[in-house]
Amino acid sequence: CMGQVKGQLPIFSNGFAVLDVDNDGGVTWKTLSPTPSDKCEKTSEIGVLSKGLVVGIREYFARTKFSKAIIGLSGGIDSSVVAVLAQQALGAGNVLGIAMPSQYSSPDSLRDAEKLAKNLGIKFEVKPIKFLFSLISRELAERRGGLSEIALENLQSRLRGIILMTLANNYSALVLTTGNKSELATGYCTLYGDMVGALAPIGDVLKTRVYELARFLNSEFNSPIPENCLTRPPTAELKPGQTDQD
Repeated sequence: CMGQVKGQLPIFSNGFAVLDVDNDGGVTWKTLSPTPSDKCEKTSEIGVLSKGLVVGIREYFARTKFSKAIIGLSGGIDSSVVAVLAQQALGAGNVLGIAMPSQYSSPDSLRDAEKLAKNLGIKFEVKPIKFLFSLISRELAERRGGLSEIALENLQSRLRGIILMTLANNYSALVLTTGNKSELATGYCTLYGDMVGALAPIGDVLKTRVYELARFLNSEFNSPIPENCLTRPPTAELKPGQTDQD
C-alpha cells in the first residue's frame, strides 16, 4: 500500500478510526465516526484553508471565553473576507461591523461595506472619523507648520483603531484585525492603527490567496462579498488617488 491513501479523518473536526496493519504490511482502515465510511473527504486546498481559518477563529474565542467580534469594514476585500469567516465561526448575531469613512473614502466603499453586512446578516454601524481627524490634526499641527503626509495618513488609521478598541471594551468583544501577509511583509500597515486587535485571521494569507479565498467563500455561501470588492483596485483611502499596488 506504499503511496496509497487508505483513509482520512474529517478535516478540522473530531473523528475516530481504526487502522489495522497485518504481518504482510497490509493496511485496513475503518472510519467509525462521525460516519462509517472508508472514502476520503475530497476538499480543495482553498477549502481546507477556509475551514482551518473558521475553526481557528472559533477555537480562539472559545479559549479566551469571548463570544463577540468587532471588525472594521472598509468595503475592501480583506475586511470582507474576515467578516465572512467570523460570521461562519461565531454566528451572525455575534459579529459587529463598523464602517469608519473619512474625507477620502469613496461612496462605493461605504456602500460595499453596508451591502456585505446585509448579506451576512451581521450588525452594522457607521462611525465617521472626519470630525475627529480634523480636530486632532489641527491640534497637533499647531506651532509645527502642519503635519507630514505620512503622519496624517497614519493618524486616520489610528483613529479607527481607537474606535474599534473602545467599542470592543464596551461590548466585551474582541477586535479581529484584517491585515494580510503581503501588507505585513512590506510594512504597509500602521502600528496602533489597522494592526490593533486580538487575532489576525488572514495575517498569514498572501493577498493573491485572499482573492482566491474570497471567490471560494462566495461560491460556498451565496455570494456575500460584493463583486465590486473583487474587481476594483484595493486602496487604503488615506489620501486622494491612493491604491495599494503603488
